Amino acid sequence: MSLPFEDPQEELRRVVRRFLTRKSPEREVRRLMESAEGFDRDVWDLLAGRLGLTGLVVPERYGGAGSSFIELGVVLEEMGAALLCAPYFSTAVLATGLLLSCGDEAAMADYLPGIAAGRTLATVALAERSGLWTEAGVGLEATRTGSGHWRLSGEKHYVLDGHVADLVLVVARTPGGTSVFAVERAGRAGRAGRSGPVEDGRAAGLTATPVPTLDQTRKLAVLSFDRVTARLIGAEGRGWPAVSRMLDLAAVALAAEQVGGAQKVLDMAVAYAKLRVQFGRPIGSFQAIKHKCADMLLEVEAARSTAEYAAWAVAQDDDELPAMASLAKSCCSEAYFHAAAENIQIHGGIGYTWEHPAHLYFKRAKSSELLFGDAAYHRELLAQRIGI
Repeated sequence: MSLPFEDPQEELRRVVRRFLTRKSPEREVRRLMESAEGFDRDVWDLLAGRLGLTGLVVPERYGGAGSSFIELGVVLEEMGAALLCAPYFSTAVLATGLLLSCGDEAAMADYLPGIAAGRTLATVALAERSGLWTEAGVGLEATRTGSGHWRLSGEKHYVLDGHVADLVLVVARTPGGTSVFAVERAGRAGRAGRSGPVEDGRAAGLTATPVPTLDQTRKLAVLSFDRVTARLIGAEGRGWPAVSRMLDLAAVALAAEQVGGAQKVLDMAVAYAKLRVQFGRPIGSFQAIKHKCADMLLEVEAARSTAEYAAWAVAQDDDELPAMASLAKSCCSEAYFHAAAENIQIHGGIGYTWEHPAHLYFKRAKSSELLFGDAAYHRELLAQRIGI
């Protein structure tokens, strides 16, 4: 299935593509992936303020655009093609998706307007040292104090943009079960201002440590909690259904991003095959190269159809969403990684060099394949969800 996009959606694609062409060229990607923060705050302000992309799926009553997941998929596809270095996925997909899934009206009213306006950088802290994206992998504990407050103790690993997030939504265990908590770092969450952190003690005991990663374009951090004061989101012990839905939304969103990257490396490979000459003829005329490009095209188109159908399932709140999320994640992960690897093969020796962008997409493809569970994990999850 390939969605028949309407004119507004195609115009959104054109606008985002023009913006990213100017603001996320290869030289800028390389500069930002070497920086500590990993993104440009001026570009973030334009992305959030002028284009309104951070509030794309935030309901209008909270200051967002109230668009569907289909529009979000269009944006993420373009961001994946451009390797945008920004805390967009963590903020606009993970944190927004979890807040909406929890359904806590007070929390949504407090945090979503800041996210929609781009004032609040947010993320979700779920996985721990085990690397499991399941409820069984949640070990961080939340305890209630005598005054009725909650405190968190433990560590969270693989936290997207955890080193810069103003708002961290933490999945923790309580006596009642798995719950979701909000931690406002440096007192900035939900408030305007870019002059720097305001040290008001609300995140005392929280330490964020950036970690080196294979994919330098996507920043990860380890968060350590030492009796950190936190706010309960939703009902105690009933957080996992919301987290599970957030993971499905994340899988679908990441699939769209992977399609954008896969299409980009396919275009790179085809363009080079037409340009590179060996033995007096373009290498694209050789049967082996034709086969590689044809296989890449089939896989990318299949991945696109799967990702678009999954986005439609989210937009329609269809019962197929859990199954389609796992199908899309497994299909798009394999298609992107294979296309990125074949792109390097078609480029030959130059494709292995640091100066060529092929390795940037290869590393993003591998990191995205592992994020939220690899293809094998999601095929097993798909089998369980459809009752096989």
